[in-house]
Amino acid sequence: MKPIEIPRRVDEPPHLLLWSMDEFLPIGLGLVFGIMLASVPICLGIGLVIAHVYKRFRDQFPDGYLLHLLYRYGFVNLFARSRTLMNPFARIFYS
Repeated sequence: MKPIEIPRRVDEPPHLLLWSMDEFLPIGLGLVFGIMLASVPICLGIGLVIAHVYKRFRDQFPDGYLLHLLYRYGFVNLFARSRTLMNPFARIFYS
């Protein structure tokens, strides 16, 4: 069994028990939707599968890769408070 690392720095994502919040979110949402739809085992299973796939994706790439993908395709720029972010669709930058 692989030991679980507990965060030691301020910039690490928040944890809930042994899981990081981004791993626990699909499971929690599956549980909530399962309660609302009266099919807890099915929705919880879907949440577990999504969490497993996301964890395998996250472990293959460096930290913050998913945020970089979201920024590249323009999703993070929608929530920016300032206009200092570069256009994620620009591929050539001139100084």
